[in-house]
Amino acid sequence: MRALVTGSAGFVGRHLVDHLTACGDDVTATDRSHGGPDLLDAPALAALMSDAAPEVVFPRAGQADVGGSWSTPGETIRVNVEGTFNVLAAARAGGVERVVTVTSADVYGVVGPDDLPVTEAAPFRPVSPYPASKAAADIIAQQAHLGFGQDVVRARSFNHLGPGQSDRFVCAAIAARIVANERSGGDAVPVGDLTPLRDFTDVRDVVRAYRLLALDGRAGAAYNVCTGVSVSIGRVADDLVTMATRPMRLESDPALLRPVEVPELRGDPSALRSDTGWAPVHDLGDTLRDVMEDWRSRAPASSPASSPASSPAE
Repeated sequence: MRALVTGSAGFVGRHLVDHLTACGDDVTATDRSHGGPDLLDAPALAALMSDAAPEVVFPRAGQADVGGSWSTPGETIRVNVEGTFNVLAAARAGGVERVVTVTSADVYGVVGPDDLPVTEAAPFRPVSPYPASKAAADIIAQQAHLGFGQDVVRARSFNHLGPGQSDRFVCAAIAARIVANERSGGDAVPVGDLTPLRDFTDVRDVVRAYRLLALDGRAGAAYNVCTGVSVSIGRVADDLVTMATRPMRLESDPALLRPVEVPELRGDPSALRSDTGWAPVHDLGDTLRDVMEDWRSRAPASSPASSPASSPAE
């Protein structure tokens, strides 16, 4: 297929471009950091769609920093909501056959034990500005399908991780601190709240799901992209520490706590599996080892993960 990936220089965007290319797809990759159009520049997006003439668009650009959204709520909402609208409008004008939008499991927000695993029918109860923006973007995508008859598939991704992820996200942040200690001789690994449980999926499995949704997803449908299994941040931190090259200990740091935390977020991937046959193939332990090796391969950072890391997916 002919595919257009916006936000192609981001964590997920890079993996998605690699996967689509490996599958033999004709991929146009664009990112603002490489001179691509801004999401808020509607005419430029329309021109991009016309020039690339994709069959499928995978919008991956946007503001993905959950913690940062507390300090820049207006910008987060504008980029993620208006940006989604602009991409969908440009795709309609350009005759694109399908758009696979991606939001976040954080749109489900406050869930209790009786709500788990979360299905696509769960109400939106976002806690921070970031999932509020994603909930609105999801509704914009739904409206495009219902109101304009546009072929849109909505993916709602739970936590994902893997090599290349920014240390703004919790698993990469802990790995970055461990590797910094390996280089400096330190033994304390600062961490925030270790009690939340999250549903983690390897990013390489996530991008497989996106391509399968482009091929086999139902127009207008929403799909949870997740494993259906939750583990605590504490377990992930413990596993990462055991991979360190020298003894280390976890140390609570109040500066890494978020204003509000959802105790557990675990999804039901039944719809995704039923419609596409998708299943994760990467083991969490192997993924964490890949994350550690990725950070060891990077140039030393001056102050890794100095700001609160967020646990949700990018």
